[in-house]
Amino acid sequence: MTSSPEHNAPCHVAIIMDGNGRWAQQKGRPRLIGHHAGAKRVQEIVEACPDLGVKYLTIFAFSTENWKRTQSEVGGLMRLFKRFISAKTQELHQKNVRVRFIGDRVRLDDRLTDLMDTLELLTADNTGTHLTIALNYGGRDEVARATKRLAYDVAAGKLDPKSIDDETLPKYLDTIYLPDPDLVIRTSGEARISNFLLWQSAYAEYEFIDTLWPDFTRAEFEKVLSRFGRRDRRFGAVKA
Repeated sequence: MTSSPEHNAPCHVAIIMDGNGRWAQQKGRPRLIGHHAGAKRVQEIVEACPDLGVKYLTIFAFSTENWKRTQSEVGGLMRLFKRFISAKTQELHQKNVRVRFIGDRVRLDDRLTDLMDTLELLTADNTGTHLTIALNYGGRDEVARATKRLAYDVAAGKLDPKSIDDETLPKYLDTIYLPDPDLVIRTSGEARISNFLLWQSAYAEYEFIDTLWPDFTRAEFEKVLSRFGRRDRRFGAVKA
């Protein structure tokens, strides 16, 4: 692929950005250096999306399980998120990127959530790439929170339990405004989905690649998208 979109490009790509810490350790640097390098890589991939035909990009920035990391790493990540959002807000807006965040914000501090709210509001009318950042996000946690909201509506008489089907729960998920991902990419050689978009990815294609996230270039992104374009997606059906 060059500057023109691939005919069979995925509309929605979700990425588990793994390998920042290992990238830094391989270079004899602190893990947070790897996270800073990974943040720079995000910008390159977001900018590539319009040319490559990707309308929606969802990135896994921080999971509900990542709180188990050392206090210094978690604190460094939270400072990085604040700096990244502050530095990129106007640039993302000028490039017509629509930004949203998914995940549970309760545990995040007020300064960070204020920055998130500001970025979402500023870019709300943008029509370019839809960038969704999963921050303090976990698939099981999302489903649990959605189920709780659904249960409240049933208890309040707003929802008939008999009407609930597999199209009901998605209306309560964080991703109500997104199409399901067509392609999920995980970098760093790990072949697991780590609690990411569990409901939404039921029929997604997966790519597990060895490249560490800070080394995941636009060129490699193009190769992954090209392989996706050759896949035969039947969604449980059989070709006539």
